[in-house]
Amino acid sequence: MSQNYDFDQHIDRSNATSVKWEKYHGRDILPMWVADTDFAVLSEIQQALRDRADHPVFGYGHTPERLTEVLVERMRRLYDWRIDPEWLVFLPGIVGALYLACRATGKAGDEVYRPQIIYPPFAKAPKMNQQGSQPIPMVMRDDRMIVDLDWLEQQPPHPGRLLLFCNPQNPGGAIYRDDELRRLADIVQRQELLICSDEIHCDLILDHGKRHIPIASLGAEIEHRSITLMAPSKTFNLAGLGCAFAIVPDPGLRVHIKVNPYIVSHVNVMGLVAAEAAYELGDEWVRQQCEYLAANRDYLIDAINGIRGLSLGPIEATYLAWIDVSELGLDDPMAFFEDAGVGMSPGRDFGDNNYMRLNFGCPRSRVEQAVERIRKAVENLA
Repeated sequence: MSQNYDFDQHIDRSNATSVKWEKYHGRDILPMWVADTDFAVLSEIQQALRDRADHPVFGYGHTPERLTEVLVERMRRLYDWRIDPEWLVFLPGIVGALYLACRATGKAGDEVYRPQIIYPPFAKAPKMNQQGSQPIPMVMRDDRMIVDLDWLEQQPPHPGRLLLFCNPQNPGGAIYRDDELRRLADIVQRQELLICSDEIHCDLILDHGKRHIPIASLGAEIEHRSITLMAPSKTFNLAGLGCAFAIVPDPGLRVHIKVNPYIVSHVNVMGLVAAEAAYELGDEWVRQQCEYLAANRDYLIDAINGIRGLSLGPIEATYLAWIDVSELGLDDPMAFFEDAGVGMSPGRDFGDNNYMRLNFGCPRSRVEQAVERIRKAVENLA
């Protein structure tokens, strides 16, 4: 009989060195910005960390053989994607991996494609390598915000150019469909591009019947033009432990993605332990978390769309709501909502100041409290 997990539990994070909570320390502002949840970590992960902490030495970590086995089996089981263990490259985080991908595939002065509306490091990583950042326009398809494949298809071939991609899309939460991914793969192949696909939210699918598809799983040719990035951090709330991985089938590309200690640090030894426990023991916990998040999502969509001047579309994945605030006519949306007591991520950081990103990965009561604060602030604006 499976255990029932309590996602309604309120956990005091005020003295836990939390970036999320320390930002508004001493202020009556609900922290609903950076992408970590307020849910208790799976107890089996905590126990694995305790067991490792009993060993008195914490030197450089070596990837456990069992973690590699679990990930190979996971790709086969979930996506029918058969990967070679040698394709796995363990890294301390996805953000550093984006930088490494730009560095591995281009040189100063090159252009890198990336979605126009996207998580900020996508725009910053090319610039850190003295490369240009070419935004791909976004379009709405079935009320989902995705990259404009028509626009991309019309671009001239650029052999070796990198395309930074995000699936599920952050922000917005769109899951790319099979036909969309196959068309993108075809464009990448015909234009002789390389693709780095951030799939860190792949486990956080909120609707039954929908599924995540790694673009690299669609065939040998796209596979060998790809860098796929995943991590347990968003799914299992382990961001502070610093463990992610890339799947890089092409050996020539893979050699440039490996950790360079002069650029990024080695993977955290505790992060490796937590990742192994998460992927081996956490499937039921993830299933229940997704059900809880889906209920939060449904409540939030109804509530936000009931507030004059705000709108919120479907969210297929992630715990991040992309709220349209354009009708309010605010000069500084972030300041307005902070004054209302709700700390969200400003849309301008993602490419559109008409939006705010709200993290609903928290107990329902906090989501309800945030909605009421937002409602009152908007009503007082009239």
